[in-house]
Amino acid sequence: MNGSVCGVWVDDDGRVHLTVEDAAGRREERLDTFRPFAWLNDTPPEAHLVGLSLERLAGDGPYNRLVHADDRGAFERYASQARSSGIGFDAIRPFESQYLLQHRLRLYRELSFAQLRRLQLDIEVASPDGGFPDAERAEDRVLAIGLRFRGQPRLLLLEEATDAAEKRLLESLNQALAELDPDVIEGHNLFKFDLEYLRQRCRRHRVPCAWGRYGQKARFRSSRLKVAERWIDFVRCDLAGRAVIDTYLLVQLHDISTREMTSYGLKEAAIYFGVTPEDGADRTYIEGRQIQHVFAQDRVRFCAYLEDDLRETQGLADQLLPTYFEQTRTFPTLLQEATLRGATSKIDLLFLEEYYHGRQACPLPPEVKPFEGGYTRSFQEGVYRHVLHFDVASLYPSLLLHIGRNPRNDTLGVFIPLLRQLREYRLKYKLLARTAPQPEERAEAQARQASFKILINSFYGYLGFSGARFGDGELAAEVTRRGRELLQALIDEFAKHGCTLLEADTDGIYLSSDRYFDDPDALLAKVVPILPEGIELEFDGRYPAMFCYKAKNYALFDGEKIILRGSALRSRGTEPYLKKLTDEMIAYLLGAAKESPLALAEEYRQKLRRRALPVEALAKSESLSQNLEAYERFIAEGGKPRRASAEAALKLSPRPRMGDRVVYYISAINQGRGSDWQRARALSLFDPEAAPYDAEYYLAKLDDWLTRYGPYLGVKPEEPHGVQGELGF
Repeated sequence: MNGSVCGVWVDDDGRVHLTVEDAAGRREERLDTFRPFAWLNDTPPEAHLVGLSLERLAGDGPYNRLVHADDRGAFERYASQARSSGIGFDAIRPFESQYLLQHRLRLYRELSFAQLRRLQLDIEVASPDGGFPDAERAEDRVLAIGLRFRGQPRLLLLEEATDAAEKRLLESLNQALAELDPDVIEGHNLFKFDLEYLRQRCRRHRVPCAWGRYGQKARFRSSRLKVAERWIDFVRCDLAGRAVIDTYLLVQLHDISTREMTSYGLKEAAIYFGVTPEDGADRTYIEGRQIQHVFAQDRVRFCAYLEDDLRETQGLADQLLPTYFEQTRTFPTLLQEATLRGATSKIDLLFLEEYYHGRQACPLPPEVKPFEGGYTRSFQEGVYRHVLHFDVASLYPSLLLHIGRNPRNDTLGVFIPLLRQLREYRLKYKLLARTAPQPEERAEAQARQASFKILINSFYGYLGFSGARFGDGELAAEVTRRGRELLQALIDEFAKHGCTLLEADTDGIYLSSDRYFDDPDALLAKVVPILPEGIELEFDGRYPAMFCYKAKNYALFDGEKIILRGSALRSRGTEPYLKKLTDEMIAYLLGAAKESPLALAEEYRQKLRRRALPVEALAKSESLSQNLEAYERFIAEGGKPRRASAEAALKLSPRPRMGDRVVYYISAINQGRGSDWQRARALSLFDPEAAPYDAEYYLAKLDDWLTRYGPYLGVKPEEPHGVQGELGF
């Protein structure tokens, strides 16, 4: 196809609508056709084949028939018949992925990330008395719709507090989107707030949500996303020919591997990613309850606040979206799907593309039995100096290529050749990221090599996933076995050269070495000869100090900033006053701060006794792990345990959804209610007279903190609290 596809949508009649950018940068709409298809495991009755064509496939897989429909209507009719007749029916969704796969097309193939038409969106609303917004309430209003397109803000403001003015404001959004024609609409908490709120207000004023291309309205449906061990419920919005990107979800997906973020709100995330300086310099802040007042009294300040929200949203997407953009250029998928689907479903698309064009029968996902994972061990506790980190580059993919065996049910032999090809792409862009002449080219190459790194590392995880069509638990177990043996060999070799081993985890080793701290390459040269061909060990960083707490939980100081690993040292569920103590302790132990946290601990003790410590310093924040309705049914049926966060959430209106964070404190014991769940109360409902916090409860937590961390600060277990100890390292 001439030009780069930057939008695709399959309508209800099966016609394909395309937005294509030509060599001159102009956008044009085109129409195409395609024949929807599915794999079957049996031959359907002749009467069911109206509007369909059937062909047998090569190979031994159970899905050995391929059916094509003349149009989408015939496809949907047969899909219903197949389900009722018991014939296995395996189809790719959405239809846009089918079209891309069928034609071996990719979105944005010839575009750079900088050429993507990106628009950021953020709304500000008014509610009675500045309380919690509710779009279904007549008195609520959309005050402003902030847009930012290619770095330039455009603020749509409510002219007056009337229904007619709000209707005009909503209509102006439709006009702006039609004029700017973005490929992507980005926002922070876009699904759970902005777009859903706009949808409700549009419904009230009978304004169509005409936000898509090709004259199409937005489509909404309930959805959920799994982020590590949590599920997040949200109302998904799909726009024909455009991608909707929620940076609130992207920051949580990013934090799966790092586990460093304590809040996913826009302001906190912008500081974490360096979009806004930590001191908030030149950033306008307005407290939530004051927004409508500032809108009325200080319009300049209000607009500056909204523009900063848009700038921070773009800044987050600048860092988090390129990986998914590159995935969209690699997989036959939509950009929005790339952000909301896991690696397994995306890798499946690559395999299915080859099996479709090779007319090869498809397997069922095999059963994957549990197997031993990677090597993990903590060798030391305490603070160590002159720390080096070495990492085996792409350990598991490298071992897979070294073994050279395809998964057992990959009859077409696609797995290893694909992995090798993707690794070659990664090495190519990794080189360009260092050597390309222009900064923009280097940045683009860096994004691509990072995306390919994530992708090739996902191939191993795919093997061991029980839902993976081409999974192979035995091969995955063989890879981890060899990985453990390799890491143990490296550990032994480092020890031979006088290094103190600190921490080892899967493919990386931390060690302390006074001798080699200033010359890690010399140590690397002594160790690499033991590695098998195709396996590369890399020096990955040096740190003046490291605090080893327990396995997979440690802190590093690189001379400028502290890096935390593991949930024990920075759990998002930790009360703020204890988190501050832990942060100060780590900084003190690593030599990044001079003040011991013991003085602060004693200050907290005295303030708690007088209830002078603000409740905000005590309130814990937790994500709801299930819907409150499901929790109520669970409790009604005698389920245990009761959960403090859920009990606090039940008292809120409107009720939070699964995945939302609930901030609560523990109130004083009252009328025999002694359990945490009985006394949990949302922070927004805090009443210092009727429901004060339980000072003794939080004093006991402070005692627990000192018991856990006091020995690292020189406090002996038998010493009274508040004694200033000395470091014992």
